[in-house]
Amino acid sequence: MSLPADFQFSQSSLQDYVDCPRRFQLRYVQQLAWPAIRAEPPLESERYLQQGSLFHRLVHQHMVGLPAAQLSRQAIGEELSRWWRNYLEYGPSGLPQTRYAEVLLSAPLGGYRLAARYDLIAVEAGERAVIVDWKTLRQRPRRAWLAGRLQTRVYPYLLVRAGREFNGGREFMPEQVEMLYWFTEFPAAPERFVYSAARYQEDERYLLGLVGEIAGLEATVFPLTADERRCRFCHYRSLCRRGEKAGPLDEAGEAEDEEFGLTFDLEQIAEVEY
Repeated sequence: MSLPADFQFSQSSLQDYVDCPRRFQLRYVQQLAWPAIRAEPPLESERYLQQGSLFHRLVHQHMVGLPAAQLSRQAIGEELSRWWRNYLEYGPSGLPQTRYAEVLLSAPLGGYRLAARYDLIAVEAGERAVIVDWKTLRQRPRRAWLAGRLQTRVYPYLLVRAGREFNGGREFMPEQVEMLYWFTEFPAAPERFVYSAARYQEDERYLLGLVGEIAGLEATVFPLTADERRCRFCHYRSLCRRGEKAGPLDEAGEAEDEEFGLTFDLEQIAEVEY
C-alpha cells in the first residue's frame, strides 16, 4: 500500500515519520483508527486538548477584530481564563501591525505537496515576517527540543516558498523570516528562531530527502521506533505490542502539542504555482 497521489505532507505527518515510521504508516497510509487514549487520565487529557482548542479560537477571534472584553466572557474555567489573561497582558510584543490569523499555505515538494496552517503571520511588507505559534504545553520545552521539531523547519521554509501574497507579490527572503513560540503558561519566556538562506537550503534538502525516503519505502511493515519512550503517548502502542497503558499527561509534552482540528482543503490553501 502506498501514499495516494494527492497526499499532502504536514509538519505533523513528517514528525510522525521521524518519530516512528510505523506510526506514520498506520496513521497516514493505512488510515487505521485505533481505540486507545494518548495520555492518562483520559478525561483530563481530553479536557486539556479542548481547552487548548478554545484558546486558539479566542485568539483567532481577537485577531480578526472581536473586542477582548466580549471574548473574555467566553474564557471560562481557571486554566483557560489564566491563559487568556496572560495573552492579553503579556502577548508577543513588537510584532508587525499587518497580521494574518489561521493562514493555510501549500507548495509542491518532491512530487507531493507540503501544507501548513499558521496560527499567526505578522508582516511588515518588504521588511520582515514573524510566524507566531501559540503553545499550551504544561511544561516549557527546551530550545534544543523545539529546534529539532519539524514545525520549526517546515513553517519558515514554507512561508518563504508560498508566502508572496503577504509580501506584495514578492517572495520573502529567508533572512526576513523568524518563528516565535509563545507559551500560555510561560508568557514572559517566548522562544524565537531567526531564519537564514543557509537554513532554508538545508531545510529544503532535508525535507526533499524525507519525502523521497517515505515515498520510496516498499516494506510491508515500516520499522518501529527504537526509542520506546515515544510509544507511551502513541495510539498504536498496544497494536505494536509496546504496552497498553498510556503515559501520564504531565509528562506528555508532545502528546499535548496537538494541531487542533487541522484539516486541509486545497481550495482554501494559498499555493505556489509552477
